[in-house]
Amino acid sequence: MLRHLTPATGRDGKRSILRRLSLAMATFAAATMIPGFAAAPAEAAAFKVLVFSKTAGFRHDSIPAGIQAIRDLGAANDFTVDATEDSNAFTAGNLAQYKAVVFLSTTGDVLNDTQQNAFQAYVDGGGGYVGVHSAADTEYSWPYYGQLVGAWFNSHPAIQQATVRTEDRAHAATAHLGANWTRTDEWYNYRTNPRSAVHVLQNLNEGSYSGGSMGGDHPITWCHPQSSGRSFYTGMGHTIESYADGNFRTLLLGGIRYASKAVNADCRPETGYTALYNGSTTGWSQAGPGSFTNSDATLTSQGGLGMLWYNAKEYRSYSLKLDWRLTGDSNSGVIVGFPATSDPNAAMNTGYEVQIDATDTADKTTGAIYGFKAADLAARDAALNPPGQWNTYELLVEGERLQVFLNGVKINDFTNADPVRSLQQGYIGIQNHGPGDVVAYRNIRVKELGGTTPPSTTAIKGVASGRCLDVNGASQANGAVTQIWDCNGQANQQWTSTASSELRVYGGKCLDVNGGSTADGTPVIIWDCNGQNNQKWRLNADGTITAVGANKCLDVGGTANGTRAQIWSCNGQNNQKWTRP
Repeated sequence: MLRHLTPATGRDGKRSILRRLSLAMATFAAATMIPGFAAAPAEAAAFKVLVFSKTAGFRHDSIPAGIQAIRDLGAANDFTVDATEDSNAFTAGNLAQYKAVVFLSTTGDVLNDTQQNAFQAYVDGGGGYVGVHSAADTEYSWPYYGQLVGAWFNSHPAIQQATVRTEDRAHAATAHLGANWTRTDEWYNYRTNPRSAVHVLQNLNEGSYSGGSMGGDHPITWCHPQSSGRSFYTGMGHTIESYADGNFRTLLLGGIRYASKAVNADCRPETGYTALYNGSTTGWSQAGPGSFTNSDATLTSQGGLGMLWYNAKEYRSYSLKLDWRLTGDSNSGVIVGFPATSDPNAAMNTGYEVQIDATDTADKTTGAIYGFKAADLAARDAALNPPGQWNTYELLVEGERLQVFLNGVKINDFTNADPVRSLQQGYIGIQNHGPGDVVAYRNIRVKELGGTTPPSTTAIKGVASGRCLDVNGASQANGAVTQIWDCNGQANQQWTSTASSELRVYGGKCLDVNGGSTADGTPVIIWDCNGQNNQKWRLNADGTITAVGANKCLDVGGTANGTRAQIWSCNGQNNQKWTRP
């Protein structure tokens, strides 16, 4: 933010959680860590991880080395490890003690129906899954597992050297790596490309080895939210030598910590973005004093108060994503919606800053629209990684509305009402605040959403019934059920399809699959919009509407007024088809 340094007395009101986050930089235990990865904060609670390595098919001789590597990582990073090949460990009571379960080169059918149900409930209820190598060669007849792992194994060539390309250098699993990583492993081809359903962290350069068969887009490491839980998978880890490789061990550690919720990341699927900065500063200009260094595809602030802004194009309706990392109690921000200018003060006075600051008052700290609206501090605190670790922002601009997502979680929702400002025209900038304020940025990218007006709002009408999707009783309460009813044009029948794949009603409520369940017959309700997959919907060309998290269709079981909406396995029938007049 463009402000004078706050007097010491002005910092007395810092939130205790933010003091803890700022102090976390001092707790890095370098002596026991893999190079390139910071230790967990000393005050973090210890957690437990279960390593499961049962095989019903090919058995990898690297499994013992993998178990020992994970034990070593746990000893150095404040988590304990149990290892088993006994499927009877998969009960609700036993799984409850673990933050994550690692499927270490499992193969074949390793769980019975009861054990599968217990594991699904564990993950969907908030547990973590980590799949390593042939975890993708497991449970082919269990559809939920295919969704959880992301893709099933298809084939592999001989073990050989290949180049792994890092797509995400902010995730704890991959932040230590450069753009390219050359290593030897057994490189899996998958039956399907998982990109549309997962966030890809790494892909393979198929031109660097023989036997790749995925057409050039070859994800090899990825992550994604799974209901209330988290999933991480890497196709690497076939060889014994992998588990002695410091870079691979750090990748594995980051995946375990992400799945265990010891560190946060934006693992929502991401497609269609254009890089504004990923090493090249072409199109960027410095306004005001100070500057940014540019090294290792990373911009690092020095001096200020100034601003580096992208002057090559003006943006209107868009999703802006960028990765950032603080050093200590530093200060910076992302400025949007300002006219072309060489004066950073003018940019602040005509646009809006989304603040980055480890400590300050509520309307001037991380996630705030600086000076205008504080973030949801509870949501922000839960999503925020401490200084020294990377975070990811999404700034979603639709009309005059600006939503802020931190590591995939919505933490602010602001609508411009100032007639001298407009979010529908302007440029994008990042701030260098001053001496001692060191903030780094990576991978600044944008996706234009098209148009300069907010998305249209219309009724959604059932093909079989001719009746409209309706919120029962025009309620605006969380949990209000949806149903079909005679179309009447009222607000409780007006739905807005957003660029974030939401279906909104009343502006701030989202069509929601109750509890994030994937079961047939789960009611469809409304709830405060939160960016989770159980509030994402795909509008299909055949008129069906698919719940992204469950991969099932929006469905009604009849045609009468008051028939409740639900999700159901897609079957192509008219009770699952909808029109939007």
